[in-house]
Amino acid sequence: MNAPLREPSFRESVDIMFNHAVRLMDLSPGLEEKIRVCNSTYVVRFGVRLRGAIHTFTGFRAVHSEHHEPVKGGIRYSLAVNQDEVEALAALMTYNCALVDVPFGGAKGGLCIEPRDWNEHELEQITRRFTFELAKRDLISPSQNGPAPDMGTSEREMAWMVDQYRRMNTTDINASACVTGKPLHAGGIAGRTEATGRGVQYALREFFRHPEDVARTGLKGGLEGKRIIVQGLGNVGYHLAKFLSEEDGCRIVAVIERDGAVVNEDGLAIDFLRTHLNACGGVRGFPGGTFHEDGADWLEAECDILIPAALESAINLDNAERIRAPLIVEAANGPITSGADEILRKRGKVILPDLFVNAGGVTVSYFEWVKNLSHIRFGRMERRQQEAQNALLIAELERVAQSAGLTAGFSDVFKKEYVRGAGEIDLVRSGLDDTMRTAYQEMREIWHGRKDVEDLRTAAYLVSIGRVATSYRSKGL
Repeated sequence: MNAPLREPSFRESVDIMFNHAVRLMDLSPGLEEKIRVCNSTYVVRFGVRLRGAIHTFTGFRAVHSEHHEPVKGGIRYSLAVNQDEVEALAALMTYNCALVDVPFGGAKGGLCIEPRDWNEHELEQITRRFTFELAKRDLISPSQNGPAPDMGTSEREMAWMVDQYRRMNTTDINASACVTGKPLHAGGIAGRTEATGRGVQYALREFFRHPEDVARTGLKGGLEGKRIIVQGLGNVGYHLAKFLSEEDGCRIVAVIERDGAVVNEDGLAIDFLRTHLNACGGVRGFPGGTFHEDGADWLEAECDILIPAALESAINLDNAERIRAPLIVEAANGPITSGADEILRKRGKVILPDLFVNAGGVTVSYFEWVKNLSHIRFGRMERRQQEAQNALLIAELERVAQSAGLTAGFSDVFKKEYVRGAGEIDLVRSGLDDTMRTAYQEMREIWHGRKDVEDLRTAAYLVSIGRVATSYRSKGL
């Protein structure tokens, strides 16, 4: 009797996918090992006096690769945080940054805590002490190590972190660049909060610009009208669902959350659902759809596009054979295990990999880091000059038209939109869109150009590992 297949851990899945790609590359064993392993992992334990007693917390910061510095990666707050998970996520950050050509190494951090167990003041005390423990070990620094928000954290925690770092480094003129994902008033950048969700949208748009690629899924046409199921309505899931439904004409027919799934074949009202979720702690009772307690089963429901945007390993050996969506978009980190990935590929499913899809966050973090180092808001120097030039061109064209006896002119709406200069949010979106398009085209070139590359995930790893290898070689390794 055959033994049942063992599901690899999240870290093992990352290593399996890495090994699958490097078998197709010409790397020396030493360089291959150097790229694969995590450079260092720090475990910090610290006490905070809360509610009349001392509570001890455990935090992690893993640095996977320093082929570029600073290293970059979010900090998550969750009771499930552990060393293996943090190291696997740090590795993904290395490959993520390399794929979209952002000059950061990969890192990740976490604190073993349930944020909902503590009030805001207590969370601030915990966060500031965690920041102190990391900063005194140079694990937060504008030039060496830059955290960002992740699961369980937001721009609020980043504001506390940057303020704590600034208190410890009062003469560091670049202190604001020590973390990204900050509020605008604390040195953040327009568009960072929704950056990962926006990046998913741009990734899908680019995929649907290539009819040959869409044909591999069996789908037809563009994004408009596509039926989408989203797992997780957190920061990423909410923004991508909102953008896809409001801007691209998609129907979000189901949203899966912790307490179950809410379904509406005509499309869910995402803003109303998010308000209900925040108020009630779940999707149960939402009046705009039908609630189902068996939320995980809806990963297997019929739809055009399935977007797991919650935790890792949502699609695994247990359910991979029953997944019906022809196109799966990995908005979360590692939502498909390596075993499930193989099953899905054999079944002809097309997967847009997390390595590519969720790169929007780190891309806009890069823009924020550059903004902090340059000490000037994007668009501040050129926006009005650009508007003046555009207005001059419109005026001259209208003058020439009148001289030629033409009565028709430009509409007021066109003139307003054409004349308007690009502000920070416009430049951020333009840079993110360009980044996602370029990365997909580089993956696609390998996907279509090499007979030994059957999927986009392998293509993504080949691009990213190749760039990391080139960087290490230039350092003499």
